[in-house]
Amino acid sequence: MADFNHMIVWAKDKQQSASFLADILGTNVSPQFGPFIPVKVANGVTLDFIDSPDPHMQHLAFLVSDGEFDSAFAKLKQRGVDYWANPDHTGKGEINCHYGGRGIYFEDPSGHWLELITKPYGDTLPG
Repeated sequence: MADFNHMIVWAKDKQQSASFLADILGTNVSPQFGPFIPVKVANGVTLDFIDSPDPHMQHLAFLVSDGEFDSAFAKLKQRGVDYWANPDHTGKGEINCHYGGRGIYFEDPSGHWLELITKPYGDTLPG
């Protein structure tokens, strides 16, 4: 089985988007590599941000611990970043509780739809 290694993330401003994500996740921005600004997440996957005048929205979901969620959520609220409980932009200002965990959706500076969850999703969403 192959391991996921990296993903290119098109951004309006690669430094701004990489710094935003790294700050929210409590990690660091790595030194620039070619045209890319990498952000490595806990499982070793690297998100390589690159400038694009018109980036297409991507969805990136991050499984975090309860403590990491609390820290990231506090940073989002401190910055005044809007968040939603659901992927269809419903439940503004709410947290979902799927599978006994917590989850939110929010946008990065390039309009990417980011998600934080504390429990992995199962086979079906709870009703």
